Amino acid sequence: MSPEQPGSTPPWLDRDELARLDPMLELLASSHTSLSSVTNPDEARSIHVADSLSGLACPEVRGARKAADLGAGGGFPGIPLAMFLPNCEFTLIDSVGRKVDFMSEVILALGLGNTHAVKARSEDWARSGGREEYDLVTARAVAPLSALAELASPLLVEGGYLVAWKGEAEPDSERAIEENREALAMEVLRQEIVVPFAGSRERRLYVLAKTGPTPDGLPRRPGMARKRPLGGR
Repeated sequence: MSPEQPGSTPPWLDRDELARLDPMLELLASSHTSLSSVTNPDEARSIHVADSLSGLACPEVRGARKAADLGAGGGFPGIPLAMFLPNCEFTLIDSVGRKVDFMSEVILALGLGNTHAVKARSEDWARSGGREEYDLVTARAVAPLSALAELASPLLVEGGYLVAWKGEAEPDSERAIEENREALAMEVLRQEIVVPFAGSRERRLYVLAKTGPTPDGLPRRPGMARKRPLGGR
């Protein structure tokens, strides 16, 4: 099922489609690792899975062929998206070993051959095997938009996209990205507004594009994007 088809129910609103991720939710509920404050499968089906799949509203997500999920945590949105985008190769990046172990367990349980999890800081990954390797970077509940733009830039190919899940607009981050456009090689294209499940508040999917080669100086040292953001915001 594709959200592109006129008149079709998008996957994030289709209970049968959401149920494809139920094995992941069972593992989340039984895990002894602190992965989320929402572990009840019925709640998590909406709050985690439907919210993750709402990213399919963006053609930049649907058309991706190689994606990196930053701060992937318990595997959202990367694992649900990987299940629904079998022709896209996903790298799930997190610096916490127990979270990477959990994601690897889920990947095995779901039989996702297009997905792997790596234990790394995104800045370190961008200095090694991940530099300018991806046409899509995703991030959900990770960091301010301006920090995400900085972290995504060295991972993306020129013309690639960052899609960031946000609840509220971030005008300060938008201004910081515009003011540091040359230093980031990133620009905000638009906000996609989605309602991922019945009764949900609107969610904003920020879509940013990489506008040129990775600028000199990126990535900075791990943690600097948040501690000392470009533009002082």
